[in-house]
Amino acid sequence: QVQLVESGGGLVQPGGSLRLSCAASLSIFSINTMGWYRQAPGNQRELVATITTFGRTNYADSVKGRFTISRDNAKNTVYLQMNSLKPEDTAVYYCNANEYDGGSHWGQGTRVTVSS
Repeated sequence: QVQLVESGGGLVQPGGSLRLSCAASLSIFSINTMGWYRQAPGNQRELVATITTFGRTNYADSVKGRFTISRDNAKNTVYLQMNSLKPEDTAVYYCNANEYDGGSHWGQGTRVTVSS
């Protein structure tokens, strides 16, 4: 069974930074795309950023220029570096992995709270 384990969430002041990590229990080379999504209270889950096997990235407009998604293939891990955090970034952040064979997997989520 594929597992995605997220870490790195927490409480940070506006303007601060956090780095989220997502470790996959399968080879990252079997995964087509990995990404981060978030869900704030009362809102639907939304895309934050994705990265393909070849390193092609895609970002939501709301995080462009502030967040950076990256991957370490040797560690089967994807990261989300979040800078200049705003209160509206407060949400539970979920890691997602889509396999080449069509399988899609989600992590358990990690909470990010941006507040003074």
